[in-house]
Amino acid sequence: MEIVFLIVLILTMVLALGGGFPVAFALPGSAILTITLAAISGLLFEGDSAAYFAHGDPLQWLTAGVTNFRGIYWEAERDTLIAVPLFIFMGIMLERSKIAEDLLITMAQLFGPIPGGLGISVVVVGALLAATTGIVGATVIAMGLISLPVMLRANYSHSLATGTINASGTLGQIIPPSIVLIILADQLSNATDQASSIRTADYKSGTGLTSLPSEFDLTSTSAGDMFLGAFLPGLVLVGLYIVYILVLAFFRPRLAPPAPHEGKFDRQFWWQVFIVLVPPLALIFTVLGSIVMGVATVNQAGALGAAGALVMASYRLAGNRKGTYHPAILAIVSIAALVAVLSIFDVNVKNIQGGMAWVGILLAATASAAFLGSLVWSGWRAYKIDETLQGVMVETAKTTSLVFVILIGATMLTAAFRSFGGEELVKDFLTGLPGGFVTKFVVVMAVIFVLGFFLDFIEIAVVVVPIVAPILLADPTANVTAVWLGVMIGVNMQTSFLTPPFGFALFYLRAVAPPKVKTLEMYKGVVPFIALQLIGLVIVGFSPSLVNYLPNRVYLTSETAPPPKNPRLQACVDEYLFGVYDRDGSVIKTSIADVRALPLGGLPEEYQQSLVAGFKKAETTFDLVEKVRAAEAAVAAHVPGFAPLHAQVRDIRVETEAINRELKQLGKEKADMARYDTGDADEIRQLEAQMQDLASRVKEIQASTPPAWDAAHKEYVELAKDETMARRIYHRNVDDAYEPVQEVRALIAEADALVALEGDFMKLKGVIATAPADEAMETIKAVSSALGDGTSKIKSKLSKARRAMKGDNPKRDKAAKELAAAMKLFTAEVAWRQAAAKKLGTGLAAYDAAIGQSIGLRLQDRLTTEQAKEVATCLSIHRDISLNF
Repeated sequence: MEIVFLIVLILTMVLALGGGFPVAFALPGSAILTITLAAISGLLFEGDSAAYFAHGDPLQWLTAGVTNFRGIYWEAERDTLIAVPLFIFMGIMLERSKIAEDLLITMAQLFGPIPGGLGISVVVVGALLAATTGIVGATVIAMGLISLPVMLRANYSHSLATGTINASGTLGQIIPPSIVLIILADQLSNATDQASSIRTADYKSGTGLTSLPSEFDLTSTSAGDMFLGAFLPGLVLVGLYIVYILVLAFFRPRLAPPAPHEGKFDRQFWWQVFIVLVPPLALIFTVLGSIVMGVATVNQAGALGAAGALVMASYRLAGNRKGTYHPAILAIVSIAALVAVLSIFDVNVKNIQGGMAWVGILLAATASAAFLGSLVWSGWRAYKIDETLQGVMVETAKTTSLVFVILIGATMLTAAFRSFGGEELVKDFLTGLPGGFVTKFVVVMAVIFVLGFFLDFIEIAVVVVPIVAPILLADPTANVTAVWLGVMIGVNMQTSFLTPPFGFALFYLRAVAPPKVKTLEMYKGVVPFIALQLIGLVIVGFSPSLVNYLPNRVYLTSETAPPPKNPRLQACVDEYLFGVYDRDGSVIKTSIADVRALPLGGLPEEYQQSLVAGFKKAETTFDLVEKVRAAEAAVAAHVPGFAPLHAQVRDIRVETEAINRELKQLGKEKADMARYDTGDADEIRQLEAQMQDLASRVKEIQASTPPAWDAAHKEYVELAKDETMARRIYHRNVDDAYEPVQEVRALIAEADALVALEGDFMKLKGVIATAPADEAMETIKAVSSALGDGTSKIKSKLSKARRAMKGDNPKRDKAAKELAAAMKLFTAEVAWRQAAAKKLGTGLAAYDAAIGQSIGLRLQDRLTTEQAKEVATCLSIHRDISLNF
C-alpha cells in the first residue's frame, strides 16, 4: 500500500502545480494531504494509523519537515542561506538603479561595428550582470527593453536576437554569485552526510570493517566552493555563445549584420566606457575575489556586494547633480585608509599593547566610521530618489520569503516521500540499472532536463536533489565530488529557463518584446542555445577539473589549509613527490652525501645518532619509492582480470540487499496481519509463498557468484595490502629521515634565546637563598617555562629545586644543589648549541633546503603555492575507488 500512497503524493503535487497553485502551498499541501489520507486509511482498514507507512508514524512525518528545517537552519554554524537576501538585494539594487541599462548601451556601442557585435555585447553584458546581480527576470527584461529594439533596427534575425537575450539572461544561474548555487550547496551539504552513511554501510558490507578510511569518505561542499567550481563552466558557456554568434555571423552575415556606432570613438566615449565598466568589474572583483583569496566567507562577500551596490546606485541615481560621486569617493578613501592602517598596525582590541596600538585602533575606527557614513549617505539618497531603497527592500523581502517558504515546503514533501519508502525505491531503481554510475547519472540528468520543461529551478533543487544526490555521491565507482555534481545539476537546470512551454525567460521576454516578434520565433531562437548548454554540460562532465580545480587550489593555499601529511592528500602528494625524485634525485643524493661529511662530534650523543640514522633513511628513500611503484604496478596488473569479477559480485550484493529489504517489508506485513488479525489464511499463505520465492531467489543469485571470485579477491586483498604497507613504510621512513634535521636546526636556532636567559638563571641562586618560598617557586617556574625545547633535563632539575622549596619548611640547601646541577647542564647546552651553530648551521641549512620540500614535505606545515597547484590538479580528477569496497 505504501506504493499507492507514494503515487497519490506525486499525482497530488503534479495536479496542484499544474492547476496553478503557488509552489509554496503545493509542496507542503501535497505532503500533508497524503500523509493524512494514509493515516486515516490505516486506522480504518488496519486499526493502526502507521500501517501504510514504510516506517515511523504519521505524526512523526507531519512534523518531520519543519523539525528538519529547524534542526538545519536554526544552528549557528549553518549560516549558508544568510547570503541569499544579501545577493538578492545586490541584484535588485543594481537593476533598479539602471546600471544594467548603462552597461547594455555602452557595450552595444563598443561591439556593434563588428558582424554579430550586438549579439556579443548582449552575451558579455549578460555575463557581467550574472556576476553582479544573478537575477534572471530582471536581466532578461532589461536586455529585452534596451537591446532588442537596437538589434531589430540593425536587421538582426528575430530568432537570433531573442535567443541571445534569453540565453544570456540565464547566465546568472551558473556564474557566481548565484542564488541557485547557494541553494544547491545547502541541499548537497545534507546529501553528502547521507551519502557518507551509505558509503560507510557499503564499505562494511564489502569488507566487514566498520570504519571507513578518511581518504574514501566524502567531503561536503559550501556556497564558496560552489561559486569557485561554477566560475570556469560559466565562462565556458559564455565562450560557446560568443563562438556560435561569430560563426553564424561569418557564414550567414544577414542574420547578424554590423551596427556601426553613430558617434565618435573619442576621449569622451572611452571615459564613458570606463565609468560604466569599472565599477561593476570592481564589484565583481570585490565579491568573488574576496572569496577566492580566502579574505571573506560567502556571507561576508554578500555583505560587501550589497554595500557596493548601494554606493554604486547612489551616484547613478543622482545623475548629474552636484556632489554625485561624494559618497563613493568617501567609501573608496575610507576603505583605502582602513587597508593602510591594517597593513601598518596590529589592530587587535583584545590585545592592546603600547601607545601605537591605540593609535592604530583609533585610525581604524575613524576609517570605519567614514565608510559607515558613506553607506548611510548612499542609503539616504537611494531612499529619497524615487523611493528606490524602499522598493528594493520590499522586493528583497518578497523574494527571500519565497525562497525560504519553498524550502520549508520541499522539506515536508521530501519527508513524505521518504515516509512511503520512495527513497528506497529510487535507490533500488538507480542501482539496478546496467552500466553503473554513468547510466544512473545520465538518467538523473535526463529527468532533471525534462522536469525543467515544467518546473522552476528552485523546485527541482529542493525536491529532486535531496532524493538523487545521496545515491550518486555514494557511488565509489565514479567517486565524484559534491561540487562537481552541484555544478552539473546547476548547468542542467539553467535550461529550465529556456525550455518551452514553461521557460520563464521566454515569458519575461515575451512580456516586453514588440508584437512583430512572434512567440514561435522566440521558441526557435532558444533551441541552438539549449543545444550549446547541453554541449557545455558534456564538456564539464568530461572535464571535472574545470569544476574541482579552483576549490581545491583555494583550499590548499588558504590559511586553514591542511598539512601535507593529511590522509586525503597522500595519494596526490606521493604522486607529486615521486616525480620530484625522478627529476631532482641526483641533486638530493648529492646533498645527502655532503651532509654525511659534516663534523657531528660536538653534538650530544642522542642527536648524533638520530642525525646519522636520518641520513641513512634519506638514502633509503629512493629504494622504498621503487618498492611502492612495484607494489602499485602489481595491483594495476591484477585489476584488469579482477575488476569485472568485482563488478559482478557487487551487482550480486546490491541485488541481494534489495531483495532482503523486500523480504523485511513482507515480514512486517505478515507480522501486522498477525497482530491486528486482518489477514485470512489464504493471504498469509500467499505472503509466505512470496517470501519463500524471494528467499530462493537470494540463494539463486548468490549461487551465481563466479567460481574464480574467491581466489581473485584474496589475491587482490594481498596485493593491495602489500601496496598499503609499502606506502606506510615509505611514509615512516621519510618522516624519520627529516625529523632529526628539523629538530636539531630548531635547537641551534634557539641558542641566542637560551643565552639571553643566563642572567635569569644566575639570579635564581639569590632567589632560592633569600626570597620567600612562594616567590622563589614562581620565579623558578617562570625560568623553566622560558627554556624552550630540548631542555628537558634542565627542566627536571629546576622542577626538583622547586619542589624542595615547597611547604612550610623549604629545603633551600637541596634546592641550591639542584640549581647548581641545572646550571651545569644549562652551560653545557648553551656551549654545544653555539658550537653547532658555527660548525653545522650552514651545512644543515643547505641540506634542509635540498630535502625539506621533497623527503621532508610531509612534516611541513603547508604546501607551497606551486605544490598546491600540482596537488589541486591531481585532486580534481575523479578516481574509481570501488575495488576497495
